[in-house]
Amino acid sequence: MSAAVGPAVRPYGEWRSTISAASLVSGAVSVGELRVDGDDLWWSEARPDEGGRTAVMRRRDGRTEEITPPDAYVRTLVHEYGGGAWQVADNVLYYVEHSDQRIRRLVPGGSPVPLTPKPPSDRGHRHADFGVSPDGRWLIAVRERHDGLGEPVNELVAVPTDGSLDVSVLWQGSDFVMAPRLSPDGRQLVWISWDHPSMPWDVTELWIAGFCDGRVIGPRELVGDGAEALCEPGWTPTGHLMVCTDRDEWWNLHRVDTETGELTPELVGPFEIATPPWVFGMQRWAVSGDHVVAVAGMPAGDELVVDGRTLAIPDTSITSMQATSDGIAYVGAGWGHEPAIVTVRLGDHGGIEREVPTTFRDLPIAADLIVEPTPLTFATDGDAVAHALWFPPTNPAFVAPGNERPPLLVLAHGGPTAQARRQIQLGILYWTSRGIGVVDVDYRGSTGYGRAYRRALDGQWGVVDVADCVAAARHLAERGDADSDRLMIRGGSAGGFTVLSALAFYDVFAVGASRYGVADLAALATDTHKFEARYTDTLVGPWPDAREVYEARSPIHHVDGFDRPMIVLQGGEDRIVPPNQSEMIVAALEARGVPVAYLLFEGEQHGFRSADNIVAALEAELAFFGEILGFEPDGPLPTVEIRR
Repeated sequence: MSAAVGPAVRPYGEWRSTISAASLVSGAVSVGELRVDGDDLWWSEARPDEGGRTAVMRRRDGRTEEITPPDAYVRTLVHEYGGGAWQVADNVLYYVEHSDQRIRRLVPGGSPVPLTPKPPSDRGHRHADFGVSPDGRWLIAVRERHDGLGEPVNELVAVPTDGSLDVSVLWQGSDFVMAPRLSPDGRQLVWISWDHPSMPWDVTELWIAGFCDGRVIGPRELVGDGAEALCEPGWTPTGHLMVCTDRDEWWNLHRVDTETGELTPELVGPFEIATPPWVFGMQRWAVSGDHVVAVAGMPAGDELVVDGRTLAIPDTSITSMQATSDGIAYVGAGWGHEPAIVTVRLGDHGGIEREVPTTFRDLPIAADLIVEPTPLTFATDGDAVAHALWFPPTNPAFVAPGNERPPLLVLAHGGPTAQARRQIQLGILYWTSRGIGVVDVDYRGSTGYGRAYRRALDGQWGVVDVADCVAAARHLAERGDADSDRLMIRGGSAGGFTVLSALAFYDVFAVGASRYGVADLAALATDTHKFEARYTDTLVGPWPDAREVYEARSPIHHVDGFDRPMIVLQGGEDRIVPPNQSEMIVAALEARGVPVAYLLFEGEQHGFRSADNIVAALEAELAFFGEILGFEPDGPLPTVEIRR
């Protein structure tokens, strides 16, 4: 009988892993929004293997098929981030084609019919967030007009579904609009509005109007006290209006009196039902029969609440909730499974039946490499606390020698009004399975901990978010979970700004990776898209009055503080953070002789969608970190050109 072979001894960072960068995208789809139409389930899926193209699918009678043509790319560019690019009603699909931003009507098996005219300029009229009138004659949509005369105009429009192209404006009384929702009888329309400099998670208003024959009647503000963010309005099947508001600290669900605007709590508690509407079409509550169902966002992950009771389910990330004839459906993921279409049948006596009618691929990793993170709460500056998710190095085939401590990768999420994702992420397990710890930081300003925590970043961007990432790294190093000499930090967009600031103003991290990060706050304030054009007014201060603050916090003005190597990754067509932001910092580092690598991905926008680019970016980061920190990752990696 042979002796059992124990784990091999290899340094942290050099463990052999079966999770390749290619496994992140091979056969993978990014499941987007879900819709219920009768007994059919419809959803969108983005496919990295097809250059990030988004298709719309339908499941009927146990059979799944793609409804959009093979050359269709369903994506809207409203607010640049998009979302809400399609809708279905009575087996008719309405969608935005990415190439021209026009709305098309498609009956399955037929050919797409344009419903909006050709815009005066390329992609000049963009559409999102549809509602279909009960009689099927009208499509209500958000339109963003780029007519070349100053700032784009955002408005509500009525689009005839007969193909006449006779689009009419319903309302344009604010800088921004979202979530137009028609009552079940089609006689009332509600929507959310807000104005510069607020973002939709700061201060919004709920409006209501009569709707008849493609026009609104008597529009009026219904709810909005000037200090609350209303979102996710919707109607129950019996015609009652509901909305989420954070006026009492948490984004909870309330019933709305359509005459007086009085709010009555429907489902409340110390949890977030709604999430920041960075994209259109978000929904985290539904009413099915007599049941009120919602998502309760908690530190360890989402929970499902039905009629005030929390139900045990394996889904820790729940989005796009819709009512079905006997329950609900949603897109659900967990620590042990990737996003899938999930249905939950609600019984009369409190029981549930959870089913997964559609999954998208077999999980391409061994179960013993999966890490369920530990929520952390730790002290940070100013006698405050911050939060994070801790993923320790995990690979049962290997152990590290002696008393070696692992390298640590600190992740700074984007937004900055976002949060660490509560679901399995192969992009994190890619690191942990190689012997590298990961901490995903919910710095002050993150969602999921109430309005006060989210607003703690106001006026403090580039200060408290950076301090919290530094504090997370120090916390883990001090308790022995990380090597204080091998601390890494990575982030994208707003998280990239946090990375640059951490390297410019602190001597804690040995190396960093910035993905399309902000280097110059003044450039961001004066050269970005409309949706975020005034975001820095809240996060930093009014521009240009607070010019000195912008300069003081912009990493590009403090290149003398950069003495740690960095890899910078950028999309060539990014309109949100243009390439010049990354190129400024690369040039400054190169001029100072600090090792720097720069990868520009042509054709990519804000975030990488192509499979080849996703793989190239991740492998380049691992190769760069290994080169700088002195560990040799197992397996072949591309050679990264390092400018010194």
